[in-house]
Amino acid sequence: MASVEIRAVRYDDPDAVKLNDLVQQEYVERYGDGDLTVMDAAHFDPPRGLYLLAYDEDGEAVASGGWRAQDDSPEGHTDGDAEIKRMFVVARARGRGLARAILAELERSAAAAGRTRMVLETGQRQPEAIALYRSCGYVPVPKFGYYRHDELSVCLGKPLVTSV
Repeated sequence: MASVEIRAVRYDDPDAVKLNDLVQQEYVERYGDGDLTVMDAAHFDPPRGLYLLAYDEDGEAVASGGWRAQDDSPEGHTDGDAEIKRMFVVARARGRGLARAILAELERSAAAAGRTRMVLETGQRQPEAIALYRSCGYVPVPKFGYYRHDELSVCLGKPLVTSV
């Protein structure tokens, strides 16, 4: 992987907003609409969340991802969940390991914050995402979240291991 810097930022940081706009465009292309899940910048504030951006050697934000704490809810979350949101790599930076690097840091930080399981919701029209998560140990879990009743929804999870 070329020289990349991963930084924690707020979800409403201008670079994060720019990448969020790009991922929303990709959702529209694949599904016909953007992600309608309610999200707020405060959801990602430590210690109950974290939002990361990867910057390339030119200082441009090229990848994003965050987690937010979730606990038992009518939407299907379980106490101790850390929900991944907005994992995205711009097209020109794909295949460089950026998603894996961000995912590893999200898992590490969520475990350090006391979260016990990482979960995510993606869709069948994102086979690259599904392949990434499965290769990192994610397995199907009961559906949760805004799209839990959508036939295209795919929910995956992985227990988090805390280091002693």
